[in-house]
Amino acid sequence: MVRELAKRYGEVPVFQHVSLNVQPGEFVAIVGESGVGKSTLLNCLAGLDHWDSGSVSIDGVDLGSLDDDARARLRREKVGFVFQAFHVLPHLDVAQNVALPLMLLNRPDPARVQAMLDAVGLGTLGARLPQQLSGGQLQRVAIARALVHRPALLLADEPTGNLDPSTAASVMAALIAQTREHGAALVLVTHAMPAALQADRILTLQADGLHAFSTPNA
Repeated sequence: MVRELAKRYGEVPVFQHVSLNVQPGEFVAIVGESGVGKSTLLNCLAGLDHWDSGSVSIDGVDLGSLDDDARARLRREKVGFVFQAFHVLPHLDVAQNVALPLMLLNRPDPARVQAMLDAVGLGTLGARLPQQLSGGQLQRVAIARALVHRPALLLADEPTGNLDPSTAASVMAALIAQTREHGAALVLVTHAMPAALQADRILTLQADGLHAFSTPNA
């Protein structure tokens, strides 16, 4: 997936020598100090940000070989996102928000949308507007939306950062269960160790690359 990736802002290196391979169904957490470039790395993995050297590939496709339009198409088909801020559209109901990736792909599938809502515990709330939901429910909407089109890669940036500990634990359980059920590779960036400790691998991002942090279930 990632080989010898390096990113600089001007002459200042953000990170370098970053290599990472995530298998389908595997959950990798990336931790590190604030400002070390964790969110920037996640943006590079999605092809949203440019890097200075190295390579990124998703499902066997080298992002460096694609122009901006082709990268956008690949993201639409192969990548799901879950962010701290939810990013749901307030004028669309829950089901419409979850359906967005399928609509963008011209693959409307109401049964699939309902199945995802059922899977994250929101099966009866499809007609509600986002402002009628709690923070934990909104993050479940984001999880359902991120997985509805069966992406190869799911990227999660501090998905529990706005949630209380109990709700965060529930949301992480839903995120992990659904990722593994759908066989997506999950890369989580977080400061929350309770979330990171559920990963198959924890890696620490430093200026000179990714380093093993610990073995969660040793």
